[in-house]
Amino acid sequence: MTGVTSMMLGGYAFEALGFGYQNIKRKVNTPWVEISVGQDLNPQQWTGPTSDEVTIQGVLFPEEFGGQSQLDGIIAAQLAGTEMMLVSGDAMEGVIRGMFTVQSVEEDQTYHDAKGMPRRNAYVISLKRIQSDAAASAGGIVDRASSLLSELFR
Repeated sequence: MTGVTSMMLGGYAFEALGFGYQNIKRKVNTPWVEISVGQDLNPQQWTGPTSDEVTIQGVLFPEEFGGQSQLDGIIAAQLAGTEMMLVSGDAMEGVIRGMFTVQSVEEDQTYHDAKGMPRRNAYVISLKRIQSDAAASAGGIVDRASSLLSELFR
């Protein structure tokens, strides 16, 4: 690790230097359906949350600060269908955001050296939160969160 860890996705740490990020976007969908009635405004009924999506954007400078191996690891986990816990915060306040799947990873590699390696790699990681089973969330997620937080803040 080359810098202060501010967020982790699974075992991959986002740091101040190296594998950093510039911004995070979040979209939570909680639709309401309209019920058609005559001679009045249609009442709405809340149907509950349908998705929680997070987008992480950043730029790597692999030659100067590293970070490409962490992004490659996230892509490998995505291709393997691995669910990963998203944790944000610092050593004083770690917040477990939940279990997520990687929906997509986009890379924009530029300024290649003589070996064909990019000197700049802008990336976008799209995540979608998954609903965890009540039995698994009672024990399994807590155990994984404990080990992840201890790894994050050691």
